[in-house]
Parts: sequence; structure tokens; C-alpha cells
Amino acid sequence: MASCPANSVTYNTTLCACAPGHVLQRVSNTCVLFEGNSTIATDTGVDYYALSLPETLFAFDTIKKFTQSQAVFLEATLVMLISWLLFCLFLRFTKVGDGRNVWFNIRWWISRMDICFATRHWLDDRKVVTKRKTELGGAFSIASWILFIGLFAALLYQIISKRSIEVHNVRATNGLELASFINDMEFNITTVSSMSCANLRNLGNLVTGNPGSIDERVVSLSTLANYTCYNSSQGPTLVIKCKNCKVHHDRMYISWQFVDLPNSPAAAVGFEFKLTSMDIAKKHTSFVSGTLKNGSDFNDSPVTFRGNISNILKFNLFPRIYHNLHDLKLIQPLFHEFLPGSVSRNTNELLVSLESSADGLINTTLFINFLSDYVVEIDRENILGPVSFLADLGGLYCISIGIFFYLLIQCEYRIKKLRNEDSILRRVRNRRKAQEHWDKLRKYVIYTFGCTALEDKYNSTGKETDCGGCMLHSVRGSGSSNKRRLKSRRDSISLYKKPSLPSNKSVTCEPLGSTNDSKLHSENMEKQQNVGPCKDPAQSQPQESSITDGNLIPPPPSLEFKDGSQMDLTDIQKNLKNLYEYNLMLRDKLLATQSLLNSSSSSHTSVNKKET
Repeated sequence: MASCPANSVTYNTTLCACAPGHVLQRVSNTCVLFEGNSTIATDTGVDYYALSLPETLFAFDTIKKFTQSQAVFLEATLVMLISWLLFCLFLRFTKVGDGRNVWFNIRWWISRMDICFATRHWLDDRKVVTKRKTELGGAFSIASWILFIGLFAALLYQIISKRSIEVHNVRATNGLELASFINDMEFNITTVSSMSCANLRNLGNLVTGNPGSIDERVVSLSTLANYTCYNSSQGPTLVIKCKNCKVHHDRMYISWQFVDLPNSPAAAVGFEFKLTSMDIAKKHTSFVSGTLKNGSDFNDSPVTFRGNISNILKFNLFPRIYHNLHDLKLIQPLFHEFLPGSVSRNTNELLVSLESSADGLINTTLFINFLSDYVVEIDRENILGPVSFLADLGGLYCISIGIFFYLLIQCEYRIKKLRNEDSILRRVRNRRKAQEHWDKLRKYVIYTFGCTALEDKYNSTGKETDCGGCMLHSVRGSGSSNKRRLKSRRDSISLYKKPSLPSNKSVTCEPLGSTNDSKLHSENMEKQQNVGPCKDPAQSQPQESSITDGNLIPPPPSLEFKDGSQMDLTDIQKNLKNLYEYNLMLRDKLLATQSLLNSSSSSHTSVNKKET
């Protein structure tokens, strides 16, 4: 005799059976405790989210897996809002410098983002309202939009998930209307045990009406549905299928038995079921499924079902009409009750039942109650229309702007420095732009005229370079053409040569500039100084004490250059004005020298004629 598996009992000296609540695992040849999930699962088969928003356009079910409530959107909005405000607060402690560092550029562009409060900043009552874009206004503008977008996302979630309510209306019905409910129905009931379909007996009859009453009817089960049995890992599974099923009876009973076989006693530890109903178009399916281990009147202690008293599984069928789905007619199966029959809760009871030939069976009855007196009408009513949506949207925008507008007013009211922060950023940026423009102008002058005085002054080498020997002209072309023009003019008019003068006179003059356009600036002749004849070489040596003498040409004015952050437009205008006045003085001296040379040349010519 082979030894019995673990957690088993021996009856009739040679036979083995699992202990109460245990089922045989044939692979490991061990009796294990059955621990099925007793939760009853029900699905109506209608996906409301896919009605107005198909999954091909908006996969809301996928988003719903990650966002279970509006709190997810609100938490994400709060994190982004705090991060943005902390970043802006960090930028407030960075140095502005000369406006060339990256921190100044970031702060400048944040101030340009002031799109909500540009004309709503703190201003004195006597001042005209001007458009001010500040860094604080830009930070609060973006913060208000972050809050608005987060609240808007939460509103969309609410609209999609709770945009309508389901209305149920129960009304009386008749047989003709019930006949229009045509569904494909399937019943799967598994007896959890170590038995097989060979233990199945007495399946094939359908009892309608009330048993023992005048309306009781017994018909063949094959007239209503097809049935079959197959062996699964949990035990024998009974499948009853009814295609295009028309339910005409209020109460239906289907019974079967499992009997003892050699080395396979009729014993079970539970039942697993799944009832499914599908419409004709096979687009919507309703089902109910679960596991039954014990009766509702007992605790969750392990039991073994065996004996003459039948185990009754009760189900209800609800006829439903979905008006929001083109009057879809679908039967909803629901689990109602489980009435356990003969059970054994301990080893002694099980041994007594196993050794009794009268208890060698398991009676099971499937009771189906079709609620034909009433029909449930289901419809969906939208609770949020376009007007209410726009109202909610406008309210969210006003809340977002109002919160940060209040904070902005309070900050500028209590901190006076914030009232002029826009002028500080603009002043730094304008100074940097002016310095960049001045650098471009200086490089253009140096490249065009070849004068290194500006470059030397800008580089602060401390060495003065006289630019008086250069002939500056306004040109409209490239540098090479200007150089050729300067060269040809020097060849034609040269002031380096001494003119013909009396033998007792010699004049030394320095090149000054162009003598053309003498009539264009005649109004400046009033400023001309009285210039005498050029001195002798011996007397023309300039002394440092006589630098302001009218007969000497003073050096060019010194150009004032400052650091990039201190240079402004006023300094540039001052330098240009000094250069202009110096050019006027050079022109006046040139005209005086030219007239002196002409008079000396004419007198020398007349003297020669008289001598001849």
C-alpha cells in the first residue's frame, strides 16, 4: 500500500483523503490548504470614459493609472511653483556687475516676462502711469501662469472623470419587452477538488418555476444552452453556453452531482464561478466572478463539502437599457447568495462521511433568478456645460492673477527699493550697450584713419600720441582708397616745404590739415585769434610755459576714458565736443598761416620786380 500524502487522513483502512479544507496537489502529491480569494468582482461592461473621448484620440485610461485623483495635479503644480519662486529668490542675491554676466541676462529676461503686471506696479499718485517691467513682476507673472495651468489641468481631470452623472430609472415591464433582450450568456463553475469530470452525474435537466408548485416545469438543458465539462488545474469545470439567449423564465434551476470513484472520493473545498453576458454586437460585456469557500453564516475556517444536502449558488439577472448607448439592452449578472450543503469542519466528521456510502456524493444547484418584473433604464446627464466651464476657467484665471497681484502690491508697498528696480536694470543695460557702440565707433575710426591715439588712450598706456600730424578726412569708401587720396593730396599740397621769403626771414610751420572748404565755416571766423607772422626758427621753439601762446599749436585735447561700467553718453559727447573745438582752432590757424604766406609771397614778388 502506498503511503498517504501529507495533511491527509486514512479511511476504510487502505484509502486516503485530504484533511478538511485541503486539496490534493497531484504534481507534488501533497494536500495543501485552499486559500482562494473570496472577493466578488463585478463589471457592468460599459466604459463611460471611451464614449466621448475614444482611446485613439485621448487615452484617458492610461493617464488614469498614473493620476488617481486631482491631488496629483495640485501637488505637481505646488512643486513647480515653489521651485520657480526659489530660483527667482536665488537670482536676487546674484551680482548685476557690468551687465555682461549670465546672471544679469537671466534677470533681464525674467523682467521681460512681466506680461501680467506691466502697468500695475506701485506708483506715486502724482506720477503718470507708465509701463514698467520689473524682475519681481516677471517672476510673479510666470508664477501666476504656472498656478493657472495646474488648476486648469485639475479642472480638465474633473471634467473627464466626473463630467456627468448616471441616472437609473426603474419601471415595470412585460414579457414582450423582455423578449427583446437577446444576449450571449456563459456560465463557468469550477468545483475546487481533486476530482475529475468522471465523477460528474445527473446533468442535463433544467427546472423552471417554483419546485413543488403548479408552475414547475422540467425541460432538457440542451433546449436552452450547450453544456460541457473539462478538467482544469483546480478541478472539474462545468461550462454552460447560451448563444442569442432569450430568457423567458423567472426562475431556473440546474442541478448536478459528483459521486465517489475508486481512489477519488467525492469531496470539494470550494467553488469558483464566472457568469458573463454579452450583447449581440459583442462590444459590451457584463460579468460577475468570485470564489466561495464557506457559507455566509460561518467563519472562514476550512471545510470540505460532501453529503446529500445540496450546495446552492444563487444569481440574479438584471435587464438594463442604456439610453446613452443607442438603447443598448444588456443583462447584468450579479451574485446573490451561497447556501452551503453538507460540510465537514473537522477530521472526525470527514472520516464518518467518507466511511458512509450514503454520503458519497456532492449535490450542487445553480439558481438563476431573472428579475422580469422591472427593467432598469440608465442614462447619463452632463452636469457641466460650456457656460459653467467658461465660468470655472475665468474664475481660475482671476484667482491666479489676483493672488500674485496682491503679493506684488504688498512687496512694492513695503520695500521702496522695488519701486525703481526696473530703472536699475535698464541703466546697467543701456550703459553696456553704449559701451559696445563706442567700441565699434572707436574701432571704425582707428581702421579708417589709422590713428592710434584713441587706442592708446583706451588702453591707458600713459603715453600721449600726437594726432596732429595726421590728416583726417571724411571718407566714403574703403581704407585703401582713403590712403591713396591722402597720398595724392600730400603730393600736390605740401606744407613741409618752406615758402620763398626774404633772406632775413625763415618760417617753420607744421602740417595742419586740409585747406579746402574755406567758405563753409565762415561763421566760425569770429572766433579766430589774431595770428602774427611765423617766428624765426630760433624764436619758434615752444616752451612748456608758453603752451597757450596764440602763435603755437597746442597738443590735441586729452580724451577721458573710464571703465566700461562707468562710461556713459555724457562722457562720449564731451570728448567729441573737445575734438570738434580743437579742429576749429586748427582750421583757424591754418587759414591765418595761409593768408600770411600769400601776403609774404606777393610782397616778395613785388620787391623782385622793382629791383629788376
